[in-house]
Amino acid sequence: MTPVFFGVVVLLTAVFAFVNGFRDVSTSVALAVRTRALTPSVAVLLAAFFNFVGALLSAGLAVAVSRAWISLPAGTDGLSILVAGLASACAWGLLLWWRGIPASSTHALVGGLAGAGLASLAVGGAGVGGVDQSLLFQVVLPLVLSPLVAYSGAFMLVYPATWAARYTQANVVNQRFRRSQAVAAGAVAFGHGLQDGQRVSAVLLLALLAAGYPGDGGIPLWVALLSAGMMTAGTMFGGWRISHTIGYKITTVDPLRGSVAQIFSAVMLFVGAIGLHWPLSTTHTVTAAVIGAGENQHFSVTNRKLVIRIVGLWALTPAATAGLAFVLALALTPLGG
Repeated sequence: MTPVFFGVVVLLTAVFAFVNGFRDVSTSVALAVRTRALTPSVAVLLAAFFNFVGALLSAGLAVAVSRAWISLPAGTDGLSILVAGLASACAWGLLLWWRGIPASSTHALVGGLAGAGLASLAVGGAGVGGVDQSLLFQVVLPLVLSPLVAYSGAFMLVYPATWAARYTQANVVNQRFRRSQAVAAGAVAFGHGLQDGQRVSAVLLLALLAAGYPGDGGIPLWVALLSAGMMTAGTMFGGWRISHTIGYKITTVDPLRGSVAQIFSAVMLFVGAIGLHWPLSTTHTVTAAVIGAGENQHFSVTNRKLVIRIVGLWALTPAATAGLAFVLALALTPLGG
């Protein structure tokens, strides 16, 4: 049964990567489309290209991530945990996409793996090693800190940006910041590829280890290509429901504030992925930065009821995917033995 379970894990990982690109990368171009810095077709192509490059380059980080992330039991027990966790994360991601709610795919995956690990312990099997630290450093702390930093940073950066443009005609300001926004959209897509691509590849490396396939300590080429290719394919389809929520429903921003939000988001993603090796959610970072930049205006333009609903679902995501994965893992128990 081990080869069968491994094949299912690879298939579900491909689906997860597709859903990740479909949902999350749309956040990188939502503002650029909203402020007419880019047309939707050009925005999708731009995001797809930079997301592919970022995900491909992130493959080198996946080995370190897989070693420091979690440890799984060998054989079908470990693979069944991955199956339940991935299926749960995919289902939750598609549900929130249908509702137009931006949320973190990484948080959904970590919650799903934690729930599947608990199910394994409940039936007398081995659990997921290191899941407590994973929940702390990949879910709890980023959930609390990254939106606060993104919101505060974007809010404060509006001040110097508006001060620098105070004597410039409005149409010239909009034109200049639309150009910078197009560049920033590509940077955010690249940062998303760096952040999420390494975790998709890490899942496949964990599956290879659990299945007992030999490795040389590096990452196989097909793992990197599958991760980057499926995330890019998801980007090409574009999750416009979430883009519409970020670009039109949460708040109203002009090209200046949209550019500030995207530039600060890109910087956070780069620093998190390359400098500090911290897992940051592109969705949380961009959404919070958009709200922060939009709040720094002389009149209220933020839909606070929608913001409260989104934040509530952010907090619910790990628990919901853990519960679903728990049930799925129990259902797979007869097959795993």
